Amino acid sequence: MIRKTLTALALCAVPGLAVAASAETSADDNGTIIVTALRAPVDETRVSSSVTVLDRQAIETAQPIALTDVLDRTPSISLARTGSYGQVTSLRIRGADPADNVVVIDGMRMSDPTAITGGFDFSQLFADDIARVEILRGPQSILWGSHALGGIINVTTVVPTRPLQSDLSVEAGSHQTVDAHAGLGGTSSWVDWRVSGSTFATEGIPTLSGGTQPNGYTRQAASGMLTFHLTPAVALDLRGYWDSARNGFSDTFSLPDGIFSGDYALMKQWSAYAGLNVALLDGRFKNRISVQADQTHNEDFYPLQTPQLSFVGHGRTLRYEYQGTLTAAKGVDLVFGAEREEQHMRVGSPYDALQPYELFPLVANTNSIYGEARVSPFTGFTLNGGVRYDHHSQFGGSTVFSAGAVYTPDQGTTVVRASYDQGFKAPSLYQLYSDYGSVNLKPERAKGWEAGLERGLFGKAVQVGVVWWERHTTNLIGFAYCPYPIDPKDPTLPPACLINGFGYYANVAAAQGRGLELTGHARIAKVFADANYAIVVNEDRTPGAVTYGVQLPRVPRHLLNATLGYDLSAGVSTSVALRWAGASFDTASSSQMLPGYALVDWRVEWKLAPALTLFGRFENIGDKRYQTAAGYNSLGSTA
Repeated sequence: MIRKTLTALALCAVPGLAVAASAETSADDNGTIIVTALRAPVDETRVSSSVTVLDRQAIETAQPIALTDVLDRTPSISLARTGSYGQVTSLRIRGADPADNVVVIDGMRMSDPTAITGGFDFSQLFADDIARVEILRGPQSILWGSHALGGIINVTTVVPTRPLQSDLSVEAGSHQTVDAHAGLGGTSSWVDWRVSGSTFATEGIPTLSGGTQPNGYTRQAASGMLTFHLTPAVALDLRGYWDSARNGFSDTFSLPDGIFSGDYALMKQWSAYAGLNVALLDGRFKNRISVQADQTHNEDFYPLQTPQLSFVGHGRTLRYEYQGTLTAAKGVDLVFGAEREEQHMRVGSPYDALQPYELFPLVANTNSIYGEARVSPFTGFTLNGGVRYDHHSQFGGSTVFSAGAVYTPDQGTTVVRASYDQGFKAPSLYQLYSDYGSVNLKPERAKGWEAGLERGLFGKAVQVGVVWWERHTTNLIGFAYCPYPIDPKDPTLPPACLINGFGYYANVAAAQGRGLELTGHARIAKVFADANYAIVVNEDRTPGAVTYGVQLPRVPRHLLNATLGYDLSAGVSTSVALRWAGASFDTASSSQMLPGYALVDWRVEWKLAPALTLFGRFENIGDKRYQTAAGYNSLGSTA
């Protein structure tokens, strides 16, 4: 039974010198929302794709620990996690595969080459030092390349705005959970700097359904940034990120006689970035030359086995990039660039107890060029179009296009959007070169369109929106099984079957997605409310498949989020939030159904002083028992 012991409900933020804030705020001086996920700041009324922007106030009000705690409350996003924090976490945008999302942090595209699909590991992304998040939905490969079939999650961390400022937050609660974060930074005419660090620990819950032993998780992270203003038009930007985690993933349910195996994983990752920014033509022509290095180390341990170390994965990614943005004329903006990505992976597993590990090196390179134009021929109307070409060292060339239009006749009170986008996802190193891989894989491809309307009422005190979208994906990479018995002389037999005798990765499927998104926001006097409802239909469209027309796994057809809050006197604010997800299948064979669930949370915040806030929350008040992945527990009532 999941424990509900409350160890503490005293969560505080105590800035030591000044309240830290992000220079990348959600609006400009005129209150207009600015979107940066398009590689350059763009007025939200000139963006043709559906986008959600969460500023620091919205993030703090939601009180998330992991960033996914707030992402899955935005339209058309569903989440699956195999247990408590730190366990395998999958996030789907509009029902797309979890690997179909690109995560960008401070302009740095993040990925894990050791992952089977090569995507981003959401289990390690905490809210730590995050000041702003943008979710751009739909295929977005024009500017961000491979894996952007579902959308872009663009994260901006805190940037100093005062000569010296610091912040500190500490919280503790159920399951012996403790989370602490601190940051220190400053700005001057010649340098901006910030360092931050965080630590998190939880006893956790039993990962497996029916288990009795909690699986703990600990994580430490640090980041730093330096921006040197060499001249008014030249700046050098240096950034670094690091985190290390230990994650337990077994309990007494997994072994006979109640033996706790104590299986665990160690994960380390770091990123380093250096960029030179040069502005020409009175700031109208901005150039950036950068290099980025990412490193991941993953190890799995089974203490009751010999040897204990069962898996090693080392990944490294190098990115070299040039990006230019040019305001050619009033209302004419261009973004263009060239990139080179080098991915390296070394993985190994023991073949028997006496044999040492052999790490097999795997490498893939991608060279890219891209360009996009955004033109406003008259006030309130904007057209955009773009093209991207990528050349992969294994599967060759790929070209994608995009186009869109947005119109506002009344300076943002009414906004009409429409867009068409293409995307692709290159096969991962594991899918290409592992014992289960195939060098003949083709990239997955997607094309989609959407149309939407937003309307502000009562002086924008109430805002409503509606979006209809469709997406068609082909060449989906899945796992295929080898024929039995295996005939080594069969010329059609995939090479992987001769190696492992079990299965291989192949382009085996197609999918068709479509859906409706309804959003609403209101603030009247001291009352505030937010709500969104999404219908997500994402079905198998593989010709001849027994699952043709069946909803893809772990994609609920219906998603609803709602928040109702009130600002009390003396700086106290409180809110109640509802999240409801409909039923979904757990596997592609649709053999097991995951029932729908509804969760109710309560939050309160008390601003004791301009630089001191006390806050707390009670999540899953009804102690709802539910699963987002079959056989794995989810958190019950926590505080």
